[in-house]
Amino acid sequence: MDIQEAYNQWAAQYDSNQNRTRDLEAVALREALVSVRFDSCLEIGCGTGKNTVWLASKAQQVTAVDFSEEMLAKAKEKVSSERVRFVQADITGGWTFVEQQYDLVTFSLVLEHIEQLDHVFVEAANALKPGGHVYLGELHPFKQYAGTKARFETEAGRQELICYTHHISDFLQSARKHGLTLVELKEYFDDGDRSQLPRILTFLLRKEV
Repeated sequence: MDIQEAYNQWAAQYDSNQNRTRDLEAVALREALVSVRFDSCLEIGCGTGKNTVWLASKAQQVTAVDFSEEMLAKAKEKVSSERVRFVQADITGGWTFVEQQYDLVTFSLVLEHIEQLDHVFVEAANALKPGGHVYLGELHPFKQYAGTKARFETEAGRQELICYTHHISDFLQSARKHGLTLVELKEYFDDGDRSQLPRILTFLLRKEV
């Protein structure tokens, strides 16, 4: 199913469905960024605003971007802060929504739907101030190897989204190519059980000064 159409359909139930990936990534983002200072943030893949509220509590300005109009509508119901500007955009094209450079760019469960990483890393690096950070939170590729992918139930049956597998080295090599260096890499497990496959993979990257 087309990504935009799928998330438009998923929006009505996204917050209420049981979703370990969504919930664990929210924990991971907060842990990764708790000590990072940022006054401005570009949030890519804001969805229904699950992380937007927290980001706006730390930043003076948040630009929250999503491809899905229906996801954005849910986010706007949840977030009423004047600090937040919502934008509907396709990040596989030019990032014309970027009007400044930011202290932080975040991607939450986005890049599994993007076939080519280089384009988004170029645009993210261009949108960052020197010394700024990029946070990536993704479904762990180990989970993808085992067949897990974004999906939801509808009256017509299970809907699976178009997903691409990016290996850990793919993220790191593309980031480095575009001037982003690794600060921290972490893996998150369901219920903290490290005997199982990790569910979430996070990177904290920094733009070279």
